[in-house]
Formats: sequence, structure tokens, C-alpha cells
Amino acid sequence: MRPLILVSNDDSYSAKGVHCLIDRLIPFGDVVAVCPDAPRSGQSMAITVNDALKLTELPDYNGAKMYKVSGTPVDCVKLAMHHILPRKADLVVAGINHGSNSAVNVLYSGTMGAAMEGCAFGIPSIGFSLTDHSHDADFTPCYKAIDLLVKEVLEHGLPEDICLNVNVPNIGSTPVEMRLAVACRGRWNDEYREYTDPYGHKFYWLTGEYINEEPENEKTDEWCLSHGIISVVPVCIERTAPITSDMDWLKDLSDKYNA
Repeated sequence: MRPLILVSNDDSYSAKGVHCLIDRLIPFGDVVAVCPDAPRSGQSMAITVNDALKLTELPDYNGAKMYKVSGTPVDCVKLAMHHILPRKADLVVAGINHGSNSAVNVLYSGTMGAAMEGCAFGIPSIGFSLTDHSHDADFTPCYKAIDLLVKEVLEHGLPEDICLNVNVPNIGSTPVEMRLAVACRGRWNDEYREYTDPYGHKFYWLTGEYINEEPENEKTDEWCLSHGIISVVPVCIERTAPITSDMDWLKDLSDKYNA
């Protein structure tokens, strides 16, 4: 039986990136793509709770089944698992995202939200992104990384609760190197810009600049991307932090509470 591969994204079913991704995945297995009906960037792992979801089957693309959903990327993965796929998927692949999902962006990314939801289902999952936001971006620099990582993950799997966040630099050609990396520490600055409409009412538009707090750290995804290198960051969905020495005061909370 050929592997069953579920594809999703956050740029919608009509985005060029998801079609390029499907083209690369067809040789590896049976592909089913379930994507939002409109762009849903920045949705992270949001789910729809107050509205009904509409699922629409679309014409097949290059041998892949395609559906659109009136919800978030995570809605797409959940509906696929429970109502579309004939069996549990062997692999979940999200992307190819139009734009970077490196560093802290992994927390906001709808693309990585879909990958992490696949991971939550216990399925090896990968998110691919290209650092080019243009509608007609050239995704060929991603192809070698997709082919290699999909092959390896199908063969070896991934540890439980871990998925891969893969970012490809937009350098106009296929990068000559790919590295295992860590997410860069940083933050967004001046995230909202204030404007005034013709009626004198203020409104705000999301903007901002990413501040790299460790620009010389060669182990980070941001360093890799700025040097033309593909970054591969293992992402863990388990959010429990280890108790370090400077948190020892937390260990006796029960005694303090009952004192």
C-alpha cells in the first residue's frame, strides 16, 4: 500500500505553494490536500468553535484529491482525519508557505499549526516555508529539501510529539546546504501602526520589524537563512518546561498553599 500523505497550508487551496508541494509529493504516495478556502496566515493552532464549517470537494489536481474548508489550517487537518481520509495518514505535510516561519514566527504560523496538529494525531509531520511572500514565488529552491526530508521521514519516522519546521532562503537558486538548527531568540518591534480614517477614527495595521537577539549564533535558523542555508528545526508540541534551579521555589507550592 502506498503511503497516504495529507497536505494542508494557510495560504488557501488556490496558492501556488501548495500546488508545487503536491507536485513533489505525488511520487511518494497517495496525496489528499485539505486547505482553507481563503488565506488564513497567522492562525497558529486556532480552531473554529462558534461557526459551522463548510467542506467542499474540488477537482483533483495532478492525481491528488483536493478539498477546501471554511476554517483554519487546524480545522482542515481535523476534518481530514475524521471525515475525509480512508485511514490514518502516514505523513502530514504543510506548505509550501509564502514567507518565512523561522524563529518566533513558528508560534503564529498557520502552516506550522497544521503540522503540529498532525503531530498531535501521532503522525510524522513537516512544515515547509520559502522566504518569499510574493504570490508567484519560485518554489524550485525547496524541491531538493522536500524530496530528501519526505523520503527520510517516511523511512525513519519522527519521535512522538516532534515535527519539523523547514525554512528555505530565497536566494534565486537551490541552496547548497541544509542544516539542523534551533529557533532563533528574538521579538517583533513596533507591531502596530496607527492611522486615521477620513472620519477621524483611529485604526491600527499590523506591521513591525523582527529583532534578532543573537545574530552571531550560527546554530539558529535565522543565521542559516541569512547565509543562504536551509534550516530544519525540530519543534515539540509538549509545552511543559523543565524545572530549573531558579524555579526551585515552585516545588513546595503544595506545602505553602496548605500552610
